Amino acid sequence: MARERHLEGLFKRLVQTIEASLSAADANRDAMQEIRKRGADTGIFFAGVKSRGFSSELTGQDKEFLRAVLIKPER
Repeated sequence: MARERHLEGLFKRLVQTIEASLSAADANRDAMQEIRKRGADTGIFFAGVKSRGFSSELTGQDKEFLRAVLIKPER
C-alpha cells in the first residue's frame, strides 16, 4: 500500500507538471499573437558554447515547441 501511495503521488506530480507545461505553451502562444497583432515581430534565439555540449541543431522537440507558439523554425 505504501508503494501505491508513493506512485499515486508521483503520478499526481506528473499530471500537474504536464498541465503547467501545456498552460505555459498556451500563454506563450497567446502573448506572441498579441505582439504580432500590435504590429511587432517576434523571435527566439538560442545561444550557447559548443565546448559545453551545446548543439545549434534544433531537435524535434524544439521544433514542436516553436510550432506550438506559432513560430516557423528557420533553417
